[in-house]
Amino acid sequence: MFFPSTACFVQTRIGATNAACFDLSAACSGFLFGVETARNYIAAGAAGTVLVIGADKLSSIVDWKDRNTCVLFGDGAGAAILRHSPGSRGVLSSRMGSDGRLAEILYIPGGGSAHPVGGPTSAENPVTIRMNGRETYKQAVTAMVEASQQVLNDAGVSPSEIACFIPHQANLRIIEAIADRLDVAMDRFMVNLDRYGNTSAAAVAIALDEAARSGRFKRGDKILMVVFGGGLTWASTVVEW
Repeated sequence: MFFPSTACFVQTRIGATNAACFDLSAACSGFLFGVETARNYIAAGAAGTVLVIGADKLSSIVDWKDRNTCVLFGDGAGAAILRHSPGSRGVLSSRMGSDGRLAEILYIPGGGSAHPVGGPTSAENPVTIRMNGRETYKQAVTAMVEASQQVLNDAGVSPSEIACFIPHQANLRIIEAIADRLDVAMDRFMVNLDRYGNTSAAAVAIALDEAARSGRFKRGDKILMVVFGGGLTWASTVVEW
């Protein structure tokens, strides 16, 4: 629902009565936007422990007659707990970016104040995902490669030092293009979209968990996460696990 926030429902279910809760909207980039927000809260001393959740139920907002989009998406959720840990480096560098000029290459036209549900334009502006696939591909590759290069430079880390790359799970061709431009072998990229599809804000969180559980990296290793979503939005971070 539009409000209260989903975070408030989660708070009630898990009994986190001491927490302040809010939703953050950045489409597929939401999890890393949330991680960076949490990191800044912790660094400023405003919070000691933060639960960041990336979750989307895209099956409820796809047009099942549009076979160019509905087959791409899935439902999922993933979460991480962030807190300060003395003697651990944690997040080494992060970058976030947005370009609202390109909002209409990946968006849901109806359902908000511009085109309210039940309003006179609701039939022409349904509450389902609309995507320009060709343009989304081009923008995603460019933004994710640049964001990855920026955080590597900021952290003083070379691609060869990254134990595992965890990209947004939108499209295998996008991931392959990123690997090619960074000159990194595909076997160092975590890929699970063949099983879940694009789960939006949940995708990187799920992939991070599966990579950790399957031994793709160990404590002390460096990993790079990079995302792209509607907005347009994008983000990348280098973490010492």
